[in-house]
Amino acid sequence: MRSRAGLGSSARTNHQGVVFRLGEAGRNLSLASVLAKEGAESGDGVDDARWLRRIPADDRPAGQRNYGGSSCASRKHCRGRDDRRPAMAKRPHFPRSEGAAMVEQMSLVTNFEPFQSAKAQADLSASLWETLRREAEDAFARERALAPIIVNSILNRPTFEDAVIHRISARLGNEIVPAYLVNDMFDKAVACDETIGAGFRADIVAVLDRDPACERLIEPLLYFKGFHAIQTHRLAHLLWANGRRDFALYLQSRSSDVFQTDIHPAAVFGKGIFLDHATGFVVGATSVVDDDVSILQNVTLGGTGNESDDRHPKVRRGVMIGAGAKILGNIEIGACSLVAAGSVVLHPVPPNTTVAGVPARAVGTAGCAEPSRSMNQILSQLAYDSFTYTI
Repeated sequence: MRSRAGLGSSARTNHQGVVFRLGEAGRNLSLASVLAKEGAESGDGVDDARWLRRIPADDRPAGQRNYGGSSCASRKHCRGRDDRRPAMAKRPHFPRSEGAAMVEQMSLVTNFEPFQSAKAQADLSASLWETLRREAEDAFARERALAPIIVNSILNRPTFEDAVIHRISARLGNEIVPAYLVNDMFDKAVACDETIGAGFRADIVAVLDRDPACERLIEPLLYFKGFHAIQTHRLAHLLWANGRRDFALYLQSRSSDVFQTDIHPAAVFGKGIFLDHATGFVVGATSVVDDDVSILQNVTLGGTGNESDDRHPKVRRGVMIGAGAKILGNIEIGACSLVAAGSVVLHPVPPNTTVAGVPARAVGTAGCAEPSRSMNQILSQLAYDSFTYTI
């Protein structure tokens, strides 16, 4: 065990990077006991210096506490592993807020055309992280049972990128490949490729912009597996491109287990990707998905089985793909097109076109400039009149 930089001599961290604070007598405080004490002292309020603490899940004696999967009779048994981990940077102090409602008007700064929706006007250089922190403070005040995930995933993180990395690594980690190894891999990837961090920011704003069920930035960051799955793929793709194919394939497999998506690491994705629900999303190795694409559940970007080399779809900017659609073969789905739910697409789709049916055929225009942002999945009556289903 070692002291965590910037937290004082009474703060400690185990080899998994979990920070907690010792009581006056040296005994670990449980989350329940701390919250009970704070509630008694200050009603619903929480003292600024104490509510950012990461508290362990229980207050068992040290000899019975689990440090990384096995019981340790003494803390010194774990000290060797702790000392191998690099020292963590000092965390800034974040004062308590009265709680924040959603920012009604925010401006968006990205590397591509700005979103125009009032719901997703955010200044990603600063306001995005500030908004997330305010939402986290408000969530902490309202839902104390989730204090560990809120504090450790957001309030104890120095940057937006670090928060995303920490949360996804925690979900991907297991007893074979621990979370801190995935975290280290993510850190190196973001440091060497700035497009990964840009993807984080564009994707989370895309969720807020297009998902009517999402009212806060904190929701995709903490809970939405579609957002987590696409960020996992960004890391896997970088590893694949740099020759680390086994780790990339491991992440593909692990993402399939955890998020129910199966995206080959070689597939190329742009920014502003919205995977709604994400369950059952399958993507082949030579697929390309451009910026600002929205994809619902159970979508396949696959091959026909009789092609080699470049054999998967190319989905251009602004496309929306409805639930259960299958797009097969090395074909292009033109910019700002709409693929209706349940369609099987076997031929190229011109830009700004709606296709529907089995097999799919053109049934009209897309009906708007960017289907991926409007998320309108209802076909016009003319389109329904043209709809065919062939067995």
